[in-house]
Amino acid sequence: MEFDPRTVRLPFNDPDEIDQARADTTVPSHDVRIRHLQRVPLFSGFNEGELRRVAELSRIVEAPAGTVVTQIGEPGDSFFIIIDGAVAVRTPVGTGSELHPGDFFGEMSLLDGEPRSATIVATTDLRMLTVDRSHFWRLLDETPELVRRILTILSRRVRRLEQTVHAILRGTNPT
Repeated sequence: MEFDPRTVRLPFNDPDEIDQARADTTVPSHDVRIRHLQRVPLFSGFNEGELRRVAELSRIVEAPAGTVVTQIGEPGDSFFIIIDGAVAVRTPVGTGSELHPGDFFGEMSLLDGEPRSATIVATTDLRMLTVDRSHFWRLLDETPELVRRILTILSRRVRRLEQTVHAILRGTNPT
């Protein structure tokens, strides 16, 4: 199943959203996104204004298990942060790790303009926050702390990859 964020919607059991519906109140959609953002480690310590800005520049998308979210070699125009669910990462060298709530992917294509470097497949029903290319750059310009955090995580990923390559070259098990 291919991922189309314009049409894919799943019912999720978020108690806050259910209580809100029962109370028959209307809260702007970005308030729901702010509640989700508060649960994501990438945004820990962000103040209300920073979270509101991230919420304004993002949208929530949902996809069922088995959905191909990104395809290796395809152009990338979105950055994804997992809110609920899990995805499998597949690269040219094989299946990588599984990503869970709070993890993100898709940033590399937005940063360097190159095609996707991995295929990402939902292993469970999935809820993600997504930011498109134009909003991604605006978000980075407006939230320098987010830039620092993304760079730190990317650096850790590169180091793990280097360790894996060295272990493979030495003929040892990288795990």
